[in-house]
Amino acid sequence: MTAAWTRKEGKNPEGGLNAKGRRSYAGNLKPPVSKKEAEQSPAKRKRRTSFCKRMGGMKKKLTSAKTRNDPNSRINKALRKWDC
Repeated sequence: MTAAWTRKEGKNPEGGLNAKGRRSYAGNLKPPVSKKEAEQSPAKRKRRTSFCKRMGGMKKKLTSAKTRNDPNSRINKALRKWDC
């Protein structure tokens, strides 16, 4: 079995995983949260804030300049999807 993000049917064209891709994970992988959704729920706000901080740190410290500046990199797609 391959990872969900490598399977064509599990990818979202805008970046990240679609619902089918999230279901292929063993745990409860939740969909991205927009700013509007986060304003309505404290739990979603906490999850979105945590994700954005973690991905921002990864972008700064763990990626090369080429990956950091590439709009199609997984990190940049995820940051756009979560509206960070």
